Amino acid sequence: MGYVDVVGVRHTLPDGRELFADVSFRVGEGAKIALVGPNGAGKTTLLRMIAGDLPVRTGTISRSGGLGVMRQFIGMIGDETTLQDLAPPPVRTAGKALAEAEAALHAAEARGKFSTAARKAQLAYAEALAAWGEVGGYDAEVLFDTVATIVLDLPWEQSRSRLVRTLSGGQQKRFALELLLRGTDEVLLLDEPDNFLDVPGKRWLERRLRESTKSVLYVSHDRELLSQTADRVVAVEGGSAWVHPGGFDSWHAARMARHDRLEEQRRRWDEEHQKLRELVATLKQKATYNDGMASRYQAAQTRLRKFEEAGPPPLPPKEQDIRMRLTGGRTGKRVLVCEQLELEDLTFPFDLEVWYGDRVAVLGANGTGKSHFLRLLARGGTDPDPATVPLGGLSALEPVKHGGVARLGARVRPGHFSQTHDRPDLMDRTLVDVLWHGDEHRPGLDRHAAMRALNRYELAGQGDQRFGTLSGGQQARFLVLLLELSGATLLLLDEPTDNLDLASAEALEAGLRAFEGTVLAVTHDRWFARSFNRFLLFRGDGEVVETPEPVWDVD
Repeated sequence: MGYVDVVGVRHTLPDGRELFADVSFRVGEGAKIALVGPNGAGKTTLLRMIAGDLPVRTGTISRSGGLGVMRQFIGMIGDETTLQDLAPPPVRTAGKALAEAEAALHAAEARGKFSTAARKAQLAYAEALAAWGEVGGYDAEVLFDTVATIVLDLPWEQSRSRLVRTLSGGQQKRFALELLLRGTDEVLLLDEPDNFLDVPGKRWLERRLRESTKSVLYVSHDRELLSQTADRVVAVEGGSAWVHPGGFDSWHAARMARHDRLEEQRRRWDEEHQKLRELVATLKQKATYNDGMASRYQAAQTRLRKFEEAGPPPLPPKEQDIRMRLTGGRTGKRVLVCEQLELEDLTFPFDLEVWYGDRVAVLGANGTGKSHFLRLLARGGTDPDPATVPLGGLSALEPVKHGGVARLGARVRPGHFSQTHDRPDLMDRTLVDVLWHGDEHRPGLDRHAAMRALNRYELAGQGDQRFGTLSGGQQARFLVLLLELSGATLLLLDEPTDNLDLASAEALEAGLRAFEGTVLAVTHDRWFARSFNRFLLFRGDGEVVETPEPVWDVD
């Protein structure tokens, strides 16, 4: 069985700021440990340090057993990663060498089956086969074939070269999770494993984690999954971490009690500090006219110095104050009209009318076409007007094959939030730079205004940081800020709460309540869906229908 030991770990950002320090915890054999905390507190960074992606310069991290890692994002737009590239590096390298040796053999034999070149190619092919077997290539093929059949209903030979980005977000996560949970690695690091999974998928993950004998450290913001699976909780907040020995259900109460204790300890420290300072001041005054008080004065000084050198106990972490000011604007009464709209190979033709002010939750299983539907609308529907469609960042999205009509109403300006944060145009730019320059659909801000806006989203500290280096939750908050500044009157949100911590998700819900416009949101978040007044269900059989309340388990 595998385990992970983290002792006294510290991490400093490239700009010199300390992200966290003195982080210590253990993931025991077979334990399921949840890593929770605000966006940007360092959860993903800590996972990357444990995985070996980032160096550990202070403290130690030790591991036992094979290590399987699932990243927060798997297949990005423009990424050429194929499913076979998800194999472990030794298997991937040996597989590539085997494919090259096989191609060279065929080429050599085509020129002469018994030539010297053919014999050399046969020997090289035999060596590549042996290396393939030594790294577990045959077992990996069996595993990948099993997973491809389960997730894609296709044999491995037909799916191995498929680009990961062509799968839905849920299919990507399910494929990666099946590989890890069925694989031989004894320790798993899972960063937001429930993101993009539909509700049945989340229930499947809860069951598989409970049943697994592997040691698992995972980051999640889904309260139901945390409640069902976590043996212990490691909270990363306030520049360090602390361990709650119970499950997630009792973590909130334990956190409040801990905050009360920290406040009381700090109050007592402040009182003792003030008493010592007053004592030193009094003895100093007395020592000026009484030589016998000099030794007591020096002793009091020493005591005060040591007290101050030890430092005060930590204060409770500051609660987040995120204020999203999604303004919107008045549009025509009919915001969207769909007439016999059909998404190729995904849905049957359907009709839909969305009115100004509607809050439409788009529900359904993974792979039913929900994200395709939002992307089509983000491009302006089936007959877009380039003058009114804010395409910022959408040019990388692949076209949506469709039939029928999806027409946006008067003064409707769509703003799109992608579930995988597909913004290659932002990856190497700092947040201040993005806000400063603006674009054709979003005015630029001076640095002072940009920092004020970032501060409302708790991103002021990341103003000079590149978008691609932010945590998933920080990226999500910044993308919502860009929507706020874009003047969008129709928000098209694809799994907006997936990477948001609780405070950020609550701020988004408050922002949407105040938004003077229309919202269509794809979601598998049972809590978030309750704030909507219409529910559009993409069924597994291709039908698209409205339901009076959220429906999660549908074939």
